[in-house]
Formats: sequence, C-alpha cells, structure tokens
Amino acid sequence: MTDRSDRARLRAIAVAAMQERGLDPDFPPEALAEVRALEGPAEADGRTARDLRSLLWCSIDNDDSRDLDQLSVAAAGADGAVKVLVAVADVDAAVAKGSPVDRHAALNTTSVYTPAVIFPMLPERLSTDLTSLADREDRLAVVVEFAVAASGELMASDLYRAVVTNHAKLAYNSVGAWLAGDGPLPPAAAAVPGLDAQLRMQDAVAQTLGRVRHEQGALEFESVEVRHVFDGETLQDVRPEKPNRAKALIENLMIAANGATARFLDSRGFPSLRRVVKSPERWDRIRALASMTGDALPAEADSKALAEFLAKRRAAAPDAFPDLSRTVIKLLGSGEYVLDPPGAEPPGHFGLAVRDYTHSTAPNRRFPDLITQRLVKAALAAERPPYTLGELDRLAAHCTTQEDAANKVERHVRKSAAALLVRSRIGEAFDAIVTGASNKGTWARVRTPPIEGKLVRGDRGLDVGDHVRVRLVDVNVERGYIDFERG
Repeated sequence: MTDRSDRARLRAIAVAAMQERGLDPDFPPEALAEVRALEGPAEADGRTARDLRSLLWCSIDNDDSRDLDQLSVAAAGADGAVKVLVAVADVDAAVAKGSPVDRHAALNTTSVYTPAVIFPMLPERLSTDLTSLADREDRLAVVVEFAVAASGELMASDLYRAVVTNHAKLAYNSVGAWLAGDGPLPPAAAAVPGLDAQLRMQDAVAQTLGRVRHEQGALEFESVEVRHVFDGETLQDVRPEKPNRAKALIENLMIAANGATARFLDSRGFPSLRRVVKSPERWDRIRALASMTGDALPAEADSKALAEFLAKRRAAAPDAFPDLSRTVIKLLGSGEYVLDPPGAEPPGHFGLAVRDYTHSTAPNRRFPDLITQRLVKAALAAERPPYTLGELDRLAAHCTTQEDAANKVERHVRKSAAALLVRSRIGEAFDAIVTGASNKGTWARVRTPPIEGKLVRGDRGLDVGDHVRVRLVDVNVERGYIDFERG
C-alpha cells in the first residue's frame, strides 16, 4: 500500500476498518437505483405544510458541508422573550421506511467521517441535494418552534411541517470570527438584508440558553478537534481547531430543539429513542483528579458540582483545560440510545443536565434522527407509531453499537493519518497526558503535534490525567499504531 497516495491509502484503511466492524462502506445497487429514479426533491402538500420560505432562514455548518440538516431563525417577542424556529430536513419524505436506501441507513446508522473521505449514511444525491436544506432551494422540513424567556426559561413549544428556503449557507469559522469581533460579516450573510441582526439575535438567545443549562449542571468542555490538511492527494498537516461562538450557537439551539421534540412525543403518548449519558462510570477517578488541584467533589456523582469544578479549572488554567476536558469525557463514559416508552420516567442526560433529550436534528447523518422524524410525523398526522416498542428497543441497541463502531473507525483512521505525518520523527520526545489506562494498556496524547499513542514501555503506575514525558519509538500506518515509551 505504500506506493499509493496518502488519500488513497487512508481510504483503503477506512474501508477495511469499516468492514471489520460490521459497517458497509458501499451502497448496494438497489439503493443507488432507487435514488436514480427520483425526479427531484419531495414536494409539499399545502394542506399539511406551512409556507415559511420568506423567513430569514440560514444554515451554519462546516466550511465544506453540503449535507445540511437544519436551518434556524429567531423573532423578538414580548418582555424580552425570543421565538426560535429550527427547521430539520424532511428526509423521511424521500426515504421510505423499509426501502433499499433505508435498509442501508439502518445497517450503518450514521455517516462515517474520516480524514481522507466521508462515507455518508445516505447516497450523496439525497444527503447533499434532494434532502439537504441546500442554499437558495425550497425544501420540506419539520419545524421545531420554542419560546425562550429573557431569563432563559424554555416556554411553549410546537412542532409542524413546513416549506423553507435557506437564504444563506454560512460556515462556523467565519461566523464565529464575526460574532467575536475578529472578522467581517461573511459575504453570504451580508448579501441578505437583516441577516446580521438575525444572527446577533440567535447568538444572544443561544448564549442565554447555554448559561442557564450550565447553572443547572450542564458540563462545559473544550475539546480540541483537528483538521487534516491535504495538498491534492498528499496529507500535509494536522491542525487543531478550537470551539467558537457559531458552534456554540448551533449546539445550544439544537439541544433546545431536541428537548422540545422529546417532550412533544411524550405529550402525544408516543415512544421515543432517548439519547442518554448515565452517571459517570469512574466518578472516583474524577474525584481524584479534582483533589490534585485542591478541589473536592461529593462522594455521589453530581453534575452541578462537576460543572462548577470544570468552570473553576477553565478560569485557573485555560491552556490545560482541553486536556482536562478530554480526560473527564473519557471517565464519564459514552452516550447511548435507549427506548423511552409512553408514560415512563425519562432517563435523562448527565452531561447536558437535561431530563428530556433525543436526537432529531440530523436525519441526513444519523439514523436515530430519522426514526425520531418518522415518529413525529406520525404523531402530527394522528397515526399509529411506525415502529413497535420491540423494534425501537432493538434499534436503540443497534444504533449504539454501530455508533461505537463508527467512532472506532474514525479514531483508527485519524491515528493512521497521524502516523503518516510523524513516521519521520521516531526518536523525538514530547510532553503528553495519559488519556486511557486499563488492562488493555495505557495511552497518552501529545498536544503538539496533536497525536495519541500507546505507552509500550514505562506505563506502570500511570492513570488517566497524569502528565508524562514520552518518546516516539515506532508507528504502523495501516494499523493506526503510534508507540511511545516513557522518558
């Protein structure tokens, strides 16, 4: 494989990793034939869908994203309240339950994002065109509407179908820089009269929502994501990307929309797939980390106390906070999907400090969101749920399993990309932090360059969160191995 380009080599690694973990990187012929037969996007039924095309809808996503799942718009209300509308792409209108496309989506359950290539859950003619809330195009959507009081309290909410138009396709980095005063208003926004004020209103209400959630115990992390930079087919660099105001804007609005959707289904007596993070798996180790900085956490898991600790550490040591964030996230344990039958007490989400939470705002990319959309549309039409409780229970477990598999594939290929970049630096020493410690081994992450590897020698006595000096001793690009020794 070493004679291939970097992109082709990483793609081949991704394909093998997907197949090994029960994910299919290719669409079956019958699914592709189904999509080819589509003449265009699904058309609206004026009796069941409102015409909201004139509202100043916009999308904010990654610079290169074309699978646009949601738009947002806001309007001022009385006494400082704000009405927020989130439009979610009506993927179900084009992807029938049980169809070949749906069966493939139900197998993988998620798009898989790797440095060299994206493996979309839906064929690209759907996800980046016919079911995407594409720039300047009229599209069917499910709208989540909710009101936010000046205090940040969530008030009335509603869901309904509508036709919408994306008036400006915007990107996180440029919008985030403008909101922070570090850059100009993006040209696509400047071309739409009134969109600058619209973005300011959305940002203000999103910040209010975030502040209230954090006061209630929502955990605020700072995870350093990376961007892989290619020059043609050659991988040139891996660069860290920090959070920004635009990402926080979308995150806070989507959390509120997902909560409103969960409550809507519950109010109609419908089951739902809830997204949950249960009490931390290693609260004892989180307490030990806090004690290292002179802080104390209660004996029983407490999200509010943990949120206060994280906020204190962010203020005291901002440069070290991304490492602390990553460590605590690992110790919390992964999220999962669970069935919430009608009338049951929702399981809640420890990390978000919310009682009601589902995944509903990304049906082009996640199968649980498409399931939720079908449940919502059935409730709106006063029809029976399209899934039985048994089906939903099995789907919840399957989606959790496949999401975990996709995450492992993505980590594998990111490590392979990192190995490609540092294979010429064997023998160099780096400062690192321990990110994993179990009977399977000990792992450490270097901040610059942003790489993670296994400590193959000298790991005795180390635990998650410890700082250590490591030396790069070996890499294996195909297997995604980066090996360190202590010292």
